[in-house]
Amino acid sequence: MEAARSFESSVVAGPGGVMTEEAGVITGEVTVRTEVSGDRVTVRVQYLDADEWYQIDGSPLRPASGPGQDLHDQIVQAVRHGLPDGLAALRPTT
Repeated sequence: MEAARSFESSVVAGPGGVMTEEAGVITGEVTVRTEVSGDRVTVRVQYLDADEWYQIDGSPLRPASGPGQDLHDQIVQAVRHGLPDGLAALRPTT
């Protein structure tokens, strides 16, 4: 079994912030963590330098292609533009 991998980046959440399961909308400077375990991708966000992590609404994802740094970069760009509806736009249609 492949070991879980994790990717993290700090970014300013775009207009509308980021919708989370536990805390509602998160805004401002955040850290985004993409955790890849097998075909499951969990995406979490936290206020910069905070202790608590919140799962982004719509996580976990099942990517259409190989998850990794490219998927994490795509998620970070989406956070930069704002994810007020969570990850719905990133869900594969297949």
